[in-house]
Amino acid sequence: MSGAGEGFSEGALRPYVITKGRSRPSRNTIGVETLLVAVEPARALPLSATREETALVRMCGQLLSLVEAAAHLGLPVSLVKVLASDLVDSGHLSARSGVPRAALPDKQLLQEVLDGLRRLR
Repeated sequence: MSGAGEGFSEGALRPYVITKGRSRPSRNTIGVETLLVAVEPARALPLSATREETALVRMCGQLLSLVEAAAHLGLPVSLVKVLASDLVDSGHLSARSGVPRAALPDKQLLQEVLDGLRRLR
């Protein structure tokens, strides 16, 4: 007879437990470049918070990108994305995205402005 835990490795089970069984974040707006910061004033985490959630909120006392947080935690980015999404939903973290590429000024327009400023001398 096979053992009760045969076929499951602790490595595969742990992420499942950390994310409470989910593999996708609740929001699609969080990417690897998303900046995370703890909300002020700090809200106490629930007693059910995992040590990973606690560590993530603590390290986000200063602005930190999702990918940096994943590296510090030693966890896959996809897993930290789920945790961060949950913590944003619960009001413990705030997520800030970079400037959308479409909102950046046109390179040629910037060059024309620079050329015009140089002609003013």
